[in-house]
Amino acid sequence: MQIDRGAYPDAVTPWDDPDWRTEALDWLSLELGRAGIEESGPRRIRLRPWSIVLRLEAERPVWFKAASPGSAFEAGLSEALTEYDCVLTPYAVDATRGWLLLPDGGPRLRDVPSGPDDWADILGRYAEFQRSLVPSTATLLGLGVPDARPSAMPAYFDRLVGGSQCLSPDDRSRLRTFQSTLADWCAELDAIGIPATLDHADLHDGQILVPEPGRYTFFDWGDANVSHPFCSLLVAVDHIAEQYGADVVPRMQDAYLEPWTGYSRRDLLRAAELARRLSHLTRASSWTRLFPTAARLGDPERAAALIRLISA
Repeated sequence: MQIDRGAYPDAVTPWDDPDWRTEALDWLSLELGRAGIEESGPRRIRLRPWSIVLRLEAERPVWFKAASPGSAFEAGLSEALTEYDCVLTPYAVDATRGWLLLPDGGPRLRDVPSGPDDWADILGRYAEFQRSLVPSTATLLGLGVPDARPSAMPAYFDRLVGGSQCLSPDDRSRLRTFQSTLADWCAELDAIGIPATLDHADLHDGQILVPEPGRYTFFDWGDANVSHPFCSLLVAVDHIAEQYGADVVPRMQDAYLEPWTGYSRRDLLRAAELARRLSHLTRASSWTRLFPTAARLGDPERAAALIRLISA
């Protein structure tokens, strides 16, 4: 097996536990047999403080993923989303243990020729997908997807600030002063009335597959939350601006906002502004979803940096 530990060579994950490894590989072999999949090459293993991913060579590659406890909901969520054609349908799921066996979904967006026109299309489709999930909010929360709705964000903020070991005394003092502003933003965003839904929280060209021209698949839901939908704009828009320049941002935002009919443009733009600021919290939270044995190596400073950004 080829093992890739990336920038975390000292991170201890469940893969390093022989009992866990045997249990996971036995489950994998069982589910491969049930799916009629025969391996044809070496396994490649990617170990990170937040997940374990195996690439299995077959007629088409197959992927096993084990999420950290904080993202274990991803398995059940992936199973619940299979009725939608813009997500991957797993071969097998163990929702209790947070394990997934997934098909290959084609190349990533970053590996095929693309441009702003493609992104405008993608963002519009993603917004439509989010809107279609609004009636399922209670179901998503029941699957363990973290609750980061605007009404929950003040408590979210308190937990993140209190749990961070990387914030200085000055940071904490400034953030305590900022608490009332944060609460006002959350109340204002809630009052606009756009309902909560699924937020991927890390939507960029490495998390979008292109199974065929003009068709897109969203995957890797380990950072997801039930939140204000417009929180998804932070990563996507910043990534697009970095690739194509800030001049394309208004067009990209308009493409995303267009499916949200029934709201005034003024309210949509204000909601987008507030949600992008508040989404630093959900991004910070995703950096806390690590294997306990690897938490100190999982870039906790990144979470602290994002917490600081919200009050910048």
